[in-house]
Amino acid sequence: MKYGFLRVASATAQIRVADCLNNGKKITEIIKQAADNGASVVVLPELCISGYTCSDLFLQKSLLDACEKALEDILENTKNLDIVSVIGVPVAFREALYNCAAVCCKGKLLDLVPKINIPNYTEFYEQRHFTSGKDVFEKDFYFAGQKTFLTADAVFEHTSIPEFRFGCEICEDLWVPDSPSVNLAQNGGALMIFNSSASDDVIGKAEYRKNLVNLQSGKLSCAYIFSDSGFGESTTDLVFSGHNLICENATVLAESQRFSTGIIYGDIDLQRLDGERRRITTFNSEKEKSEKILRIKFDIKVNDFSLSRYFRKTPFVPDSKEDLENRCREILNIQATGLATRLEHIGIKNVVLGLSGGLDSTLALIVCVHAFDMLNLDRKGIHTVTMPCFGTTQRTKSNAERLALSYGVSFTEVNITDSVRQHFKDIGQNEEEHSVTYENCQARERTQVLMDLSNKLSALVIGTGDLSELALGWATYNGDHMSMYAVNCSVPKTLVRYLTAYEASVSQEDLKTVLLDVLDTPVSPELLPPEKDGTISQKTEDVVGPYELHDFFLYYLVRFGYTPSKIFYLAKRSFKDDYSVEEIKKWLKVFVRRFFTQQFKRSCLPDGPKVGSVTLSPRGDFRMPSDASVSLWLKELDNL
Repeated sequence: MKYGFLRVASATAQIRVADCLNNGKKITEIIKQAADNGASVVVLPELCISGYTCSDLFLQKSLLDACEKALEDILENTKNLDIVSVIGVPVAFREALYNCAAVCCKGKLLDLVPKINIPNYTEFYEQRHFTSGKDVFEKDFYFAGQKTFLTADAVFEHTSIPEFRFGCEICEDLWVPDSPSVNLAQNGGALMIFNSSASDDVIGKAEYRKNLVNLQSGKLSCAYIFSDSGFGESTTDLVFSGHNLICENATVLAESQRFSTGIIYGDIDLQRLDGERRRITTFNSEKEKSEKILRIKFDIKVNDFSLSRYFRKTPFVPDSKEDLENRCREILNIQATGLATRLEHIGIKNVVLGLSGGLDSTLALIVCVHAFDMLNLDRKGIHTVTMPCFGTTQRTKSNAERLALSYGVSFTEVNITDSVRQHFKDIGQNEEEHSVTYENCQARERTQVLMDLSNKLSALVIGTGDLSELALGWATYNGDHMSMYAVNCSVPKTLVRYLTAYEASVSQEDLKTVLLDVLDTPVSPELLPPEKDGTISQKTEDVVGPYELHDFFLYYLVRFGYTPSKIFYLAKRSFKDDYSVEEIKKWLKVFVRRFFTQQFKRSCLPDGPKVGSVTLSPRGDFRMPSDASVSLWLKELDNL
């Protein structure tokens, strides 16, 4: 199972009600097709061998015998396929009839999972025919020519792939307050839930059904595969649309076109789900020992497939324009509310901000403006300071002035060149030696100016550094690394761009023009002298690598704990048209090495608002020893 991915399928066969042998052949064709396309599991609808709408025909022994024979034929005809199939079938046992999902694997009937919640309202009257399978446990049950189990309390586990484990429930079982899948996931450890369903359609139901399935996958940190009856079911009073869904942890991976038949596929990341369960400690906080759950082993060779799943190059940024605009509004509100709360709490009406004309300080200014407007404070209380020195270009300095003017905030220029030169003299630094000392002296002098101005003005120093810089340690310790409130600390660089672009889109023309020019300016700390033509010479991404790659690495390393080799595999797919394999590997090694060695800077970060699921605050989401060894991660990359 390559990097934890498993292909599953949800299918709707075109059946004929009560024509069991014909339906068995259609189901066999579906199973073979799914296996040929790399699926290791295929789920089919509720009672698909007979048809869900057989009504009183379910009381006919002829129908029940034909269903059993059809399942026997399916098992025989699929015994050489490496695939698990879940098939709906009616099962008679003693004085009761059960609505079951037959779990089949390589010609063996692993279990018959009976439906627990039997609906008897509106258009449903299953209790006329079926009995609840709650508490049913038969270990020596014979069906379709085999000895098997008859129980709903079962989790199926692959003999050699520990993440490949699943449970089953049937249709209505999902719609009730206490779904069987909760127990199967929480106490049984099932990472996938398969639902064979016959959910008819009325206006508005499809969206509700989709939300229900997706939410269940999120609540249970699992994959939820839902297979629905479709064309061919009796339409006496009901219409079935074949609405199939494959969801993973509250994300819809695949959805069928309604009112059709066929197969949809989804590539489930089982390692990701397993890691998510470990991360969310409340998932098992109320876990009870459940000896009742039967663990059924199976063994198949996982089918080969070419990963079809799409991993966005910018995982922090939504795909659709509407979602992106909503996300930007929400993030700016979170940032501004955090700052406004801090200002109101300490009774301060002034902030100090180093405004370079670059991207991060521009976003920090935007947040300050929004916060002051929230509190109805005079924007003149936002004291922006530009501090030109050896590397400052006219373009960034001009943009800083224009931004301050457009927003109506206070603006001051403090040229730190003489101060830095005096400091060079004090410590014996050669001005012609453009070392890290040369750069950091400027960064720390800027921070000193801001801190001292904050004392003079009774103000709060606002930090501008973003999440990507923190991950890489691309900040001068006790320089731009330090502030009194860091508004951008959990906003990655790729998202900083979109937030600034969003602000430009809702701004008046003069402000919009300068914001767009800031977006067009290369990212730089401007600590080295400019080129002869006055343009920026020091470009951050030339030194540490492209931020779009680093944000991709950061997301999957921190949010999901992916191994370097898995991140490399995904990055190669996502950036195949942008970077060579060698470039991706090179910058991934840079990221991993810097991420570990620069933890000491993150261990003493100032406060700042959390805006997303990935943040590096030592008080919250990410804690790591500053002296943790990086050798395991680098060794894995070296062995790629």
